[in-house]
Amino acid sequence: MYAARTTSYQGSIMVDICDLDLIGSKLEQGDLVINLAREYYQQQVIEQPYAQDLLHKCDIANLVGERIVKQALDMKLAREASIK
Repeated sequence: MYAARTTSYQGSIMVDICDLDLIGSKLEQGDLVINLAREYYQQQVIEQPYAQDLLHKCDIANLVGERIVKQALDMKLAREASIK
């Protein structure tokens, strides 16, 4: 299960998808800090088939979590080089 948020951004569809179990946590890597706030990320709770559909339809994807990132890699919609 994932937390997802969909918005329009400069005429494009942007999705933010996060592994549901990470909601409420804070991730830090060097100077990068991501607060995974329920209010931002959890517009809706979705399952894998809908996450795949969103990934195919979006123009911009911000993904957080091992499961959703692996799914994007498996679908060939992301590259290892773009992962932080």
